[in-house]
Amino acid sequence: MSSSRRGVALTPMETRRDVIVRAAVLADELGYETFSVPEAWGLDSTPVLTEIGLRTARIQVASGVLSVWGRTPATLAMTAATLHQVCAGRFVLGLGVSTRALAEGFHDMPFEHPAGKLRDVVTKVRALLGGLPAQLRHAPAARALRLGQPPVPELPIWIAALGQHTMNVAAELGDGWIPALVARDHLASWAARLSRQRETAAPRARALTVATGPITVADKDPGTAREIAAACTAWYLSAMGDVYAKSMAGQGYAAEVGAVIAANPRPSPRRGTIPAEARVVLDQLAAYGTPERVREQLEPWDRAADIVTILLPPGVPWGTVEATLRAAAPGT
Repeated sequence: MSSSRRGVALTPMETRRDVIVRAAVLADELGYETFSVPEAWGLDSTPVLTEIGLRTARIQVASGVLSVWGRTPATLAMTAATLHQVCAGRFVLGLGVSTRALAEGFHDMPFEHPAGKLRDVVTKVRALLGGLPAQLRHAPAARALRLGQPPVPELPIWIAALGQHTMNVAAELGDGWIPALVARDHLASWAARLSRQRETAAPRARALTVATGPITVADKDPGTAREIAAACTAWYLSAMGDVYAKSMAGQGYAAEVGAVIAANPRPSPRRGTIPAEARVVLDQLAAYGTPERVREQLEPWDRAADIVTILLPPGVPWGTVEATLRAAAPGT
């Protein structure tokens, strides 16, 4: 893994478009490699990505991630090819299966066979971006159309995956793997396993880029930084469906996850808590404290990921966002 390659990601609860764009511009100036904008039930990420692409010069702009339930493969291919133009080749298409709560409760789509859905969508999108006609299943008698833009087969597709079946898809079909909330001490072994799997499934493919990192907060007051990081961590484990709780439990932290859920009966992304008995979970998933302390905590992540992507908690003041970006910037 390469050291000091850094990226920035946001949570879907961050809906302040002006803050998102301002953070992206600063990240570009500070030398971050990627800036990833999520999409869930709030902002449509694609106009925001367009604005960022037009306001930045160097940084890769990524969808982090677009749900395979929310758009057709054809729409995803059009979006990716268009953003590739807008960003002058700096766009990365991030795709994922999202969660049952969003697929069914927001998109009104049955959350069935998510890994199969992911594989199908990635395959179809990549074919369209490569200049092939649409792969038709529901209207096979129709004339299959091609994307009405120049092919961009080199456009990277990064896949968000935590479960074994979706991780298989990432290893076999993705250019990158972008898991959320993987325990720091487990990441290197997971990444190594995926790399071996990729070498077997696609021996001529380029190496899989691993882009992930901790919830990150820098503040001159370490207690404030801890409170913000703890609230965001608790929200993910107790309120964002069961995918993150199950993943952390499966990584050996079942008792600690149970304690977090019990301590947050009415979870809030800004007022959650991590009880003392679950402190190890916070330290595995977050980097927080003074700028100097944050830089120290990021060093193990540099040894485990290709691009250490710090996750900014939602709703924090701009001063905290700026302090965190500056503390975690590459080369600091």
